[in-house]
Amino acid sequence: MGDSCDSVSIDIEMIPFGGKECFVETSKGRISVYVCGDPEKPALITYPDVALNYMSCFQGLFFCPDAASLLLHNFCIYHIDAPGHELGAPVMSAEVPLLSVDDLADQVAEVLDFFGVKKVFCLGVTAGAYILTLFAMKHKERVLGLILVSPLCKSPSWTEWFCNKVTLNLMYYYGMCGMLKEFFLHRYFSKEVRCGNQGVESDIVQACRRLLDERQSTNIMRFLQAIHERHDLTERLKNLQCKALIFVGENSPFHSEAIHMSAKMDKRTNALVEVQACGSLVTEEQPQAMVNSIEFFLMGYGFYRQIQAPTPTFSTMTNLLSSPSLCISHELLSPESLGLKLKPIKTRVSVEV
Repeated sequence: MGDSCDSVSIDIEMIPFGGKECFVETSKGRISVYVCGDPEKPALITYPDVALNYMSCFQGLFFCPDAASLLLHNFCIYHIDAPGHELGAPVMSAEVPLLSVDDLADQVAEVLDFFGVKKVFCLGVTAGAYILTLFAMKHKERVLGLILVSPLCKSPSWTEWFCNKVTLNLMYYYGMCGMLKEFFLHRYFSKEVRCGNQGVESDIVQACRRLLDERQSTNIMRFLQAIHERHDLTERLKNLQCKALIFVGENSPFHSEAIHMSAKMDKRTNALVEVQACGSLVTEEQPQAMVNSIEFFLMGYGFYRQIQAPTPTFSTMTNLLSSPSLCISHELLSPESLGLKLKPIKTRVSVEV
């Protein structure tokens, strides 16, 4: 294994997500990056949660027509999978050293160096959101904006610590057994989606269950162990130099952590969107609920949907607030967050359906 990101494996594969998969050799090991779009466009990097890859974590959002017209039109997307989490990944060798969260964040920087990307927007889910937040702290000059879904920022609580230890032990002895599948599905989805109509699981839960069957337990353990040993980022949040948009599902196990994270960040540059009746994996469970907020967030940087839309007015902002699935903090509507010349709305709005 080399000491730098000078070499990239030639194993480039076209798969049905509209781009190409590259395997990059970094000083921290080999990592899969799936690239979509024109590399001359601004860069958006993604990082999924534990046991997920870019398809199982982000395809709901990127296959949403409104999101596609906004994100795929404006950005070249670099989907970074955690080591050993890509489709068809083999079991990682015991000779490959365990990586810390700092190693994983540094690995992201090496991947960007290889592709010649200087500045990026970041989109991460839960554990992936933590890695990208840490990356933004270590490389402030490289991150233009953060979009975080059900993010982590504190050290594990006692409850999470205990659950992680049990999960790691069960996975070590039994692999991806039925109990662990239920644990991960509970981590990702709300009860309504897991149980479905008349006790029948929804399609996204069934697809995720099949994906978990194909995961290499050893590889998942490595990522989970790194996240289990993460350090508290709270004191460094105010030092972030980029704007942040935070989504969290109302029924996410990490709901309180996302609220804490938003409260500790600079109120002028972060916005919190709570998605009602949703779990942690908002990108799959309710991707449409993310589109308007992301669009307003990106307007502050001069990005628009591919289809020409009318200039936002106060009435269009009111329509956003009328969405039955959203509870939006007032900072999302501030001029500082959106780059729009509107008076900030000073209250959090929750619409009863």
